[in-house]
Amino acid sequence: MCGIAGVVSMLVSGDLRATAERMRQKLQHRGPDGDGLFEDSTGRAALVHTRLAILDLSAAGHQPMLSACGRYVIAFNGEIYNFRKLRSELAAQGVIFRTGTDTEVLLQLYVAFGEECVHRLEGMFAFAIWDTFTQTLFLARDPLGIKPVYVWQVGSTLAFASELGAVLASGIGPIAVEPHAVFDYLRFGSVQEPATLVQSVTLLEAGHCLTWSNGVTIKKQYWRLEFGQERMDSREAITRTRDALEESIERHFVSDVPVGLFLSGGIDSTAIVATARRLGHRNLRTFCISFDDKSFNEGNLAARTADYFETEHVDWRMSAEDGQSMVQGYLDAMDQPSSDGFNTYCVSRLAHDNGMKVVLSGLGGDELFAGYPSFQKIPRLLALHQGSRFLPGSAAAAHLLARGGRNLRVGRIADFLDSPGSVVDAWSAMRGFFTASEAKILVKDWLGLEFDLTTINPECSVDVDSRSSIADQISACEMTGYMRNQLLRDSDVMSMRWGLELRVPFVDRRLIESVGRISSTQRLAFGKKLLVAAVSEIPEWILSQPKRGFAFPFEQWVLNEWKATFDEVSRTSPVPTVTWYRTWCLFVLRHFLKSSLGLNA
Repeated sequence: MCGIAGVVSMLVSGDLRATAERMRQKLQHRGPDGDGLFEDSTGRAALVHTRLAILDLSAAGHQPMLSACGRYVIAFNGEIYNFRKLRSELAAQGVIFRTGTDTEVLLQLYVAFGEECVHRLEGMFAFAIWDTFTQTLFLARDPLGIKPVYVWQVGSTLAFASELGAVLASGIGPIAVEPHAVFDYLRFGSVQEPATLVQSVTLLEAGHCLTWSNGVTIKKQYWRLEFGQERMDSREAITRTRDALEESIERHFVSDVPVGLFLSGGIDSTAIVATARRLGHRNLRTFCISFDDKSFNEGNLAARTADYFETEHVDWRMSAEDGQSMVQGYLDAMDQPSSDGFNTYCVSRLAHDNGMKVVLSGLGGDELFAGYPSFQKIPRLLALHQGSRFLPGSAAAAHLLARGGRNLRVGRIADFLDSPGSVVDAWSAMRGFFTASEAKILVKDWLGLEFDLTTINPECSVDVDSRSSIADQISACEMTGYMRNQLLRDSDVMSMRWGLELRVPFVDRRLIESVGRISSTQRLAFGKKLLVAAVSEIPEWILSQPKRGFAFPFEQWVLNEWKATFDEVSRTSPVPTVTWYRTWCLFVLRHFLKSSLGLNA
């Protein structure tokens, strides 16, 4: 796990090395174990890398790495879990390896198969390969979007980096806010890929690759999330799920340093710990954050689970004062604003302070096995929309309801009733922070721009097959809209701020391709029945608890201990903030606009 960046241009410039060096400095926190810079002899390309050593801890893993023939150069961020198998296959074809790294395997795989190599990879990755002979750059991002790579092209010059701040450090063009991305952020609490809050800067979409040659960029999609409807008896479904999860967790333990686990009081993280123990992993270290507030505290459950599975458990009983002392660091770490991520920032610090470099997280289980309320609420919203079509004046009523007020639930329902009524529409309304009309007011107040809501699409840019079942469509919304655009992005940037590699066994291409073929009536049965049946070792005290998620007592903190910090945000907002999460949403956006773009919103 590392940081990558680079710049390529048709313009030969002596400043290219200095440009790449500025970008490298912005990524130093992602790679405390080393760094490197490659500059092409033509002066048209420079690649940089900062290293967090996980596999082959020797200097042999230094990047950017050159191929044996000297033609290709790679800068790679991530982990290729099947690299040993790929290495054996390449070695059988006569390839000679100089290191024990997955980086060299990836480089040789590209030499052998070109851009088709992405289909053979199992893992999380964002990588750049420069061909010194053809003067061509190849970028690729993993199928599910675990690792990011931002791209900024101005004319024939292209800059890329693992973080938005690093790509902006290239300075290849003017920096200006992207108002449509601000609008989307206010709607959903995160920026929707491929957009960013900066004009002309994009996030290479998950499952995509990009080629730059002679100043021209071509982008291709090589993988898309798809679900099947294979009907099987319950025993076969359980066995398939159990086998796929075991294989995924075993892959995610590939490391030359110890691997820890984030453990809450929920089913997903417990399932990972239980499976790891069943696979024979011993001396496991688990990490949890707990609170005095019983309604948020999962520390006692996590401690009981850790004792049951005999892990070495570390718990941080966090006070409001502790949390407040972490806010500035969190803001400094934030690459793009998010309504989430603070929890990951804090627990990542805990793991880092206890000497860890790799941890596993239960992220992704709710999306794959129906752990969110959306799986129950969206079908009811769809029925409401269908029924409203037969009521006289329903459209006018929806417009009237959407005008605002302090009842946020009514506003979101109104937005949905005023939409075509798809699953994506319902999901967008349910997940929304501010209604479209509220977001329009905020954009006008902050940026001085007037939006015509009839000319923009107020939906999240999710990837959904409308021919699939309603439950599968909801699962796809949660995976491509929420998990990809928020949870994975926050997990990457907040863990890497502490030089920590965060791995997500539930967000695994092979696991999803296997389990995702199971009929939605089985895979998405209420209460995560399939997952619970597949991991029978999950203790009863975990199964009997209501779902709470990995949450912090923000509402209490914002309205009490942190009141002075957030009062000004609520007081100056042109729309009622009403809730702590809307206040937080505005707070972090304002900080980003001011600190990164120089705007006083």
